[in-house]
Amino acid sequence: MSEHVDLLIKHAKFLVTVNGDNEIFENYSLAITDGKISHIAASSELAHLEATQTFDATNHLISPGLINSHTHLAMSLLRGWAEGVNLQGFLERVWAAEGAIMDEATCQLGTELGALEALLSGTTTTLDMYLNPEATHKGAVRVGLRHICGPIFFDFPGLDGLEWQQRIERAQVWSDVMAAIGGPYIPTYFMPHSTYTDSPEHLHEVATLAATFNANIHLHVSETQAENDDVQSRYNKTPTEVCRDTGLLDHHTIYGHGVHLSDSDMQILAHSGGAVAHCPGSNLKLGSGIAQFKKMIASGIKVGLGTDGCSSSNDLDMFSVMRTAAHLVAYTGTPSDVDLTQIIRAATADGAVAVGLGDRIGSLEIGKEADLIAINLAQPHLTPVHNVEALLVFTAGRGDVTDVWVAGKQVIQNKTSTQIDTQDLITRVNTRIQVLDEIK
Repeated sequence: MSEHVDLLIKHAKFLVTVNGDNEIFENYSLAITDGKISHIAASSELAHLEATQTFDATNHLISPGLINSHTHLAMSLLRGWAEGVNLQGFLERVWAAEGAIMDEATCQLGTELGALEALLSGTTTTLDMYLNPEATHKGAVRVGLRHICGPIFFDFPGLDGLEWQQRIERAQVWSDVMAAIGGPYIPTYFMPHSTYTDSPEHLHEVATLAATFNANIHLHVSETQAENDDVQSRYNKTPTEVCRDTGLLDHHTIYGHGVHLSDSDMQILAHSGGAVAHCPGSNLKLGSGIAQFKKMIASGIKVGLGTDGCSSSNDLDMFSVMRTAAHLVAYTGTPSDVDLTQIIRAATADGAVAVGLGDRIGSLEIGKEADLIAINLAQPHLTPVHNVEALLVFTAGRGDVTDVWVAGKQVIQNKTSTQIDTQDLITRVNTRIQVLDEIK
């Protein structure tokens, strides 16, 4: 007896589930109905299905979409703008450029560019902290990305010109704003920038607001030792202790970076159920340090992976992030310390938990939303395949991704966006950035 599904992805060479048992199947098929995975089985067992659409995954690897757990998508417009500097020098140079260009329309434009780059490279979800989040969300949704964002909080007006009370008012209506824009499901987030740009009093106010709106928290924490020293000199506390004492950690919180967390900081964050977005490429480029990836996980912290923004990491390539994270484990320990399953999970299933979506995405399991990617294996550099996990971490790259689905909707088909005109976007970007010529 036949059964109808919306999409049948059939004859996958490998199906990398990243489920609880980290199963990898060969010659398997997967079906999607109403945006969710409805069937997973050996291809011969799904021959009875009638599908509105089919995708022949012969010679392809199918895996969950990658999750970028800390980025600033609109900063794609500033790729290569601040080179050869540490974090402080980077901020000084980038903030000047942002002040010259980043109005709401430009934030939307930059996010369209970043969202398209992300999707083309196999990333289906981003946790994106940036100015003008309503505009950035519109840009990302237009391209088809699952885009987690939220109101940004600074003590001072900042580049968006908002006073503190205006930031609070934006947060109070944030859920309605997101509902009006639409797009794939995302959790509610409030995003104070850091413990060095937001006072303890203001952070407590954000925490109280988060309780009212059941919001998660995302902020930069312990990215550099200089940041730790600054916060310690002001409050005689670590940034994590400030987060705890202001009530932020009473809510699901994910740190951006967490490079310089002490053992005590890790215990505090783990006890709260919090998470860290590990951004190894950006941290290395800015000389910020090397986060203790294995130690954080051992302490009970869920660790995801992130690129940071393109103005510090220069691209949004999560395959590069996985590879760098693995190399750093080997460098700071030994090659035998590299757990490939752990690296892949940080970019998928554990990353989903880190951003608050572990029940919806991050693995290929029946009932989960269909965020997944197809990788073409019929290429010299991906031949032969002796170890699928090693292939994903050390060999495959963003250029190998051919097709991408978000919540069951195909947003990349044969390396081309199904949602927007790529050449038109590139033209609009190149026209807009000409204003930066005046301040180079």
